[in-house]
Amino acid sequence: MNKIVVVGYGKMAKAICDGLRDDFEIELVGRDLQKAKKFKDELNLECSIYELKNYDISEKIVLLCVKPYAIDDVSKELIGQANVLISILAGTRLEKLKSKISANYVIRAMPNVAAQYKKSITTITGDILAKDVAVEVLSKIGQVVWLNSEKELDIATALGGSAPAFLSIVAESLIDGGVKEGLKRDDATVVVNTLFEGFSYLLKDIHPALIKESVMSPGGTTAEGVFSLEHDKIRSAFMKAIHKTNLKAKELSKI
Repeated sequence: MNKIVVVGYGKMAKAICDGLRDDFEIELVGRDLQKAKKFKDELNLECSIYELKNYDISEKIVLLCVKPYAIDDVSKELIGQANVLISILAGTRLEKLKSKISANYVIRAMPNVAAQYKKSITTITGDILAKDVAVEVLSKIGQVVWLNSEKELDIATALGGSAPAFLSIVAESLIDGGVKEGLKRDDATVVVNTLFEGFSYLLKDIHPALIKESVMSPGGTTAEGVFSLEHDKIRSAFMKAIHKTNLKAKELSKI
């Protein structure tokens, strides 16, 4: 069984460890051993726990799951040279990672919150020779897409990483709309939740425009609703949100 070192024990680390448990021997590394033990117990996880201080990463696959602001302190505690470093730190460039932590190969990865259900879309970039290793690890929590540059990763982060928040606003707005028209909130919630689940399957095989056209009868109710959305510039609002998110990602990467 392959070994992997997981540094940090936040929500994303928990989701990833849950996905890796059957295929990897996990070494959990952090400062607070009590938190690490709680993390292990909550997942009912078979893993070894190690203190961060002077932890030797030599020749290991290391998954870095700490907060971006903590990289300076964390990197000072790690010794040796890892084989592959996979970082999920938002806005932390490859150049900075390589200057802080010694590794033969470095990969940046951006999973999203659906990782806890093994349905993440994780975008990755970095040293091409470590691509297969990164895909093997991160495919345990969903689908993995290789990108050719950090510029593309920033854009994909706005889509795959931040868009769940945007879609949550869509879902919440649809539920509120149903309530405004007279549905009980619980009933409206069931309708919208099931709608999203079924819609995800449609998107796999059918272009969004064709889905829209299939339910948009001439002069019908759906056409009236689409007209209202277009009148209020919903497309521009979403495109602007992606643009602003991407700009913020670039801004954070310069810190």
